[in-house]
Amino acid sequence: MRKNIALLVGGWSAERDVSLNKGKAVEKALRDGGYQVKVIDVTKDLAKLVADLTPRPDAVFNNLHGRGGEDGIIQGVLEMLEIPYTHSGVLASAIGMNKPAAKRMAASVGVPSAEGQVYTKKQVLAGHVMSPPYVVKPPCEGSSVGVRLILDKDNHEPLDADTWTFGEEVLVERYIPGKELTVAVLDGQAQAVTEIISHTRFFDYEAKYQDTRTELVLPAKLPPDVYQTALDYAQRVYNALGCSGLARCDFRYDDSQNSPKGLYFLEINTQPGLTAESIGPSQVVYNGSTFIKLCSHLVETATCHGSLTAQDDLSSHGVQRKRNV
Repeated sequence: MRKNIALLVGGWSAERDVSLNKGKAVEKALRDGGYQVKVIDVTKDLAKLVADLTPRPDAVFNNLHGRGGEDGIIQGVLEMLEIPYTHSGVLASAIGMNKPAAKRMAASVGVPSAEGQVYTKKQVLAGHVMSPPYVVKPPCEGSSVGVRLILDKDNHEPLDADTWTFGEEVLVERYIPGKELTVAVLDGQAQAVTEIISHTRFFDYEAKYQDTRTELVLPAKLPPDVYQTALDYAQRVYNALGCSGLARCDFRYDDSQNSPKGLYFLEINTQPGLTAESIGPSQVVYNGSTFIKLCSHLVETATCHGSLTAQDDLSSHGVQRKRNV
């Protein structure tokens, strides 16, 4: 008997369109994998969501991004309804979405991150809180929404007060020159390292979803010790947060140091974009799987996390990564 899967898309965050667009690829992969799929466009109408999830599906594929979708909120609803769901649980999702909290967790397992601090919006607008170059970003958003790079000779404000809709707190981090790297982790196993080469000011929302010039180099051309350290750091952060399923860790690498000392953790994405060409899935495919198999694996290992320990949450069903670099 075919399993019934509810695919959650949309949501109410700044990444709603990303979820809707990429959800089409997930829907096709699940149908091609032999599942019955019901697509649910999620809004803040909780009663409608509960109705849409009735009768209860065998599992939920959570393809929501941003606030409400990957910060523990929808995960809490699914826990209450006792419906197994893909990706990380409430706690890991909440910490992963909160960049300062994730950085503290990374530091606790020996993973360095860019020097930074949370300031008030008023402090940031009053003048440089850090010598340029630095980066300002919302503490709790994804897809580089609201991120701005401030260079030495810039004459504009660090943030646009009229369009800043992300609350009164601002995360300010020292800018790390060099390469943008990312590592997918599936079931606790780091997959590979990809270098992202963007042709915009940095790897911003435009570079991620609109600029066709963005290049993905897989595997990244790095010194072997740097490559292995990136894999190790990603696994450490994933495990420290108690993540499940597929996640992705982003790093900056100051290649002028030519050693792992130049590698800095930026953030973890517990709900990475899912198409066959997306960074996370492409690393899984690089290791011999397929996008259809990945989506099937995620729903087959979907779970409720409330009764599991962090160790139990790290399943042993991962796809092995290639060890050559």
